[in-house]
Amino acid sequence: MKLKSVLVANPKGGSGKTTLATNLAGGLANLGEPVTLWDLDRQKSSLAWLDVRPPELPPIARLDGGGTANAGKGKGWLVLDSPAGLHGKNLQHALKLADRVLVPVQPSLFDMAAANDFLLGLVAERPKASRRTIGVVGMRVDARTKAAATLEAFLSQMGLPVLTYLRDAQLYANAAFGGKSVFDLPEYMASRELVQWQPVLDWLLGDGWSPTRVVY
Repeated sequence: MKLKSVLVANPKGGSGKTTLATNLAGGLANLGEPVTLWDLDRQKSSLAWLDVRPPELPPIARLDGGGTANAGKGKGWLVLDSPAGLHGKNLQHALKLADRVLVPVQPSLFDMAAANDFLLGLVAERPKASRRTIGVVGMRVDARTKAAATLEAFLSQMGLPVLTYLRDAQLYANAAFGGKSVFDLPEYMASRELVQWQPVLDWLLGDGWSPTRVVY
């Protein structure tokens, strides 16, 4: 099994990158996939999460900064949690390492404005494969709201449908305190979250592009 890599990126701080990256790593690990988490941010929040992850949970390996030489080795999945303000040569380098790019976006005027140039740049980098290799996740939003519809209209101009919406749930923060993802929680606690995550996993693990809007 060849190593496959996913870059979680958005130039704006507070967009939900670390929440998305750690829970993605947890989801893949719970499927029995070999997973390595690489934190490119100086704050190393993802690695701090790994430091408190209970040993009895599905394992997630770590790759510290400066591990570029090992980034293409091994098998399974490499999840890259990127810093805010990723641009220029650093962005180009990260994109070279990534098979897929996940972009968390909150449906607010400020977040969409910050993401606009970034997403246009990603599509320009991968004009023929953008729909297959770039996925957008609506963060902290209900899919039934006007805000979600506004985000969809914004992204449709670039040909990038929303993969899914992750609701604003305290469950994510509570799980993170214990080094857990929502996939590590009892199903009765995280059933809605697991349903919302399924399109992301399908997009990564499936052979084709199948955008899904989850509505409750």
